[in-house]
Amino acid sequence: MTGYGPLSHDIADYPDGIVLPVDKPYRWTSADLVRKIKWAACRHFGKKNLKVGHAGTLDPLATGILLVCIGPATRRAEELQASEKQYHAGVCFGAVTPSYDLEKPIDRTCPLDGVTEASVRAVLPKFVGEQRQVAPLFSAKSVDGVRAYETARKLLKEAQARGEAFDPGDVLQSSIINIYGLELLRFDESFDAPEPIPATEGRGRINVADVRDCELKHALIKVDCSKGTYIRALARDLGEALGSGAFLGSLRRTRNGGYDISEAISLEQALELLD
Repeated sequence: MTGYGPLSHDIADYPDGIVLPVDKPYRWTSADLVRKIKWAACRHFGKKNLKVGHAGTLDPLATGILLVCIGPATRRAEELQASEKQYHAGVCFGAVTPSYDLEKPIDRTCPLDGVTEASVRAVLPKFVGEQRQVAPLFSAKSVDGVRAYETARKLLKEAQARGEAFDPGDVLQSSIINIYGLELLRFDESFDAPEPIPATEGRGRINVADVRDCELKHALIKVDCSKGTYIRALARDLGEALGSGAFLGSLRRTRNGGYDISEAISLEQALELLD
């Protein structure tokens, strides 16, 4: 079931389950969103142990399509997750952060001499095709049974104690990914930075760093890619390729599992279906 009409209160009426393409809100984790919908779905269908999952994690500071699978549809999660994905990525040049996005503050600034609209356009084709990519250390990737972000937090704390910039080292091995297409949608000589939000406000665990005083250039890039591609890592690699540094200022997933962002519903609409 993929339509958005009123839902029956009997999950047996949906033998293939339910797939909801939800537009994940900013500063929500994927797990938090699934937990919220699962609570509503269990109440709606009168089931205590109803299976609810998602097909492809989105970072907390990303928005866009998160496919929430309910009931028998959870068996399709791996199939949906394996599909081609599309993102609109706002890449900020001129600095780096330990997480390669705004969840951690800038710890190093970089020269911007080689970053122009022409140079960004020229470098993009070099990143198209099958390649090896090293994931961000601040990620859920598992290393010897330990989540990479747990190791990252320890290394960051040690670097801060020494007064040094964060160095991820060679903790993670590279993985094969495929980038099918890259298109520069817009280039800006400056970055309109969002208001900083401390981790204690709103979605309490998620910080938005203050980068308003840093000189940054910005490129909005459309990315078509395979499962397993880290757009934060792509931003890092683009910055290095241009002799600078870079991180993600924004990320929006616009296609996943055959669904387009135009088909996505808000979290509020999803909860209304399960009211």
